[in-house]
Amino acid sequence: MPVKIVTDSLSDLTSEITKGLDVTVVPVYVRFGKEVFRDRVEMTTEDFYSRLVRSDALPTTTQPSPGDFLETYKKLSKDTNDILVINLSSKLSGTYESARQAKNLYEGKARIEVIDTKQVIMGLGLIVLEAARRAKKGAKMDELIELVQAMMPKTHSVMALDSLKYLAKGGRIGKAKGLLGSMLAIKPILTMREGEVHPMTRVRSRQAGMDYLYNLVAEFKNIQGLAVEHATNPAEATQLADRLGKLYPRNQIIISTVSPVIGTYVGPQVISVSIIGEEASPAA
Repeated sequence: MPVKIVTDSLSDLTSEITKGLDVTVVPVYVRFGKEVFRDRVEMTTEDFYSRLVRSDALPTTTQPSPGDFLETYKKLSKDTNDILVINLSSKLSGTYESARQAKNLYEGKARIEVIDTKQVIMGLGLIVLEAARRAKKGAKMDELIELVQAMMPKTHSVMALDSLKYLAKGGRIGKAKGLLGSMLAIKPILTMREGEVHPMTRVRSRQAGMDYLYNLVAEFKNIQGLAVEHATNPAEATQLADRLGKLYPRNQIIISTVSPVIGTYVGPQVISVSIIGEEASPAA
């Protein structure tokens, strides 16, 4: 029986992206006041961002409970003896810990392994997709664990924001706190490093941010996966993906939307690239 792959909704993997692959996505929760929604299940991405820009209060987010993961394990173990859970960074969310707690609560016969990728958005998503492809071809649990661990240091997600306002409000600003003093005058470029949000640079215009993302991808070699994401501007994401088609086959570049949970902290104008590949030189 093939290994079953589980991830969380902060991988930004939609059913369209995972079509043909056996991936189970456990949703994180978004709360607007007293209303609680499962990420991408009970509230569409479009509805979320519409409410985000209209709302005076920032929505809050909550990780899936151990019970959510336990229910998933019980269901999947009917069809497999091996379940590999590939989660977002434990420094950003308690989702990884919920998955681990559920493993300890599980009383069935399936082997369950839980990995903290130290990634988020399509950095996580690209890792999950490759693991799912290998699982479909018959790779065993230990092979998949080795694969995921090998991809983790080669995976990079870089986000161009319009401001740090949402990150500051939501308390997820991490190592980018030093940019706050001038956040109204700049367009910050952030990345994930060691599981936390880190500043890379700052630019003065939206176009400069797009150019930075393109030039960053151009510095990579042996690219194994590439994704472009947006929150509310699909045309901009398509434009960047078309441009990146000069560096990597256009039909293999994934375009996705940043999930409502991440959108809570990065805002509605974010655009990002995620890459699995080798850096030609160390990141700035």
